[in-house]
Amino acid sequence: MFTIGDFARYGRVSPRMLRHYDAIGLLTPDRTDPATGYRLYGAAQLARLNRIIALKDLGFTLQQVGAVLDERVGPEELRGMLRLRRAELAEAVAAASARLTRVEARLRSIESEGHMPADDVVIKTVPAVRVAELTGTAASYQPQDIGPVIGPLYERLLPLLEGAGLRPTGPGIACYEDAPGGGGAIVVHAGVTVSAPVGPVGDTEVRVVELPPFEAATIVHRGAMDDVLSTTHTLARWLDANGYRSTGYSREVNLECPPDRESWVTELQEPVAKD
Repeated sequence: MFTIGDFARYGRVSPRMLRHYDAIGLLTPDRTDPATGYRLYGAAQLARLNRIIALKDLGFTLQQVGAVLDERVGPEELRGMLRLRRAELAEAVAAASARLTRVEARLRSIESEGHMPADDVVIKTVPAVRVAELTGTAASYQPQDIGPVIGPLYERLLPLLEGAGLRPTGPGIACYEDAPGGGGAIVVHAGVTVSAPVGPVGDTEVRVVELPPFEAATIVHRGAMDDVLSTTHTLARWLDANGYRSTGYSREVNLECPPDRESWVTELQEPVAKD
């Protein structure tokens, strides 16, 4: 028979862990000295302890370990548990690999520029959102072509919503798409978040539409949108360095729009997928 200290040394675990296994019924001592209360373990119990350690190392919970050891789990169920664990580990490896790619890209950026980048790119899932919008056409994606179109759209949109009794429930969201006629022109969508039903707003040009959810690479632009190109270039370089590609049209979420345009805060959301 082994004392708890000796058994712990042979099993490469702590006495505290053995006491915990005893408390939950996973590995009870062979006997307990009635006079001293000392736990005593038999040599044959090392096999069960080794199986506990091995199953824990696979990532199973102690409850699952107990079910496997006590044969309350059949072969098919055990195979299913192992397949699920394999999928979880594969997902964790993929996430760690993506994180390693981002770390390496950040190191390259610091080494080339000599300082920590001030603009951080974050990958996140953007939920579906309902917006009331007006649309117009701009000659190109260049800020100098978009600005004269989107500004007047918002100036018209907000009074129209107020007249229809609709109150914005969130930030303004602008998005763009190629115009049907081609030639480099784009359709500008100027919208604000609302909680109204999808469809036309009265007899106006305003429509309430639902923008779908998507996986996005996001970056925060500070300042007037006339100067947004430097931020979009930073985002593009990050996508290339981290193995992402754009999958559609981007959005601009107006987080803060004070009268001073240089104090604007806008989140750029680029739909992406991993290469």
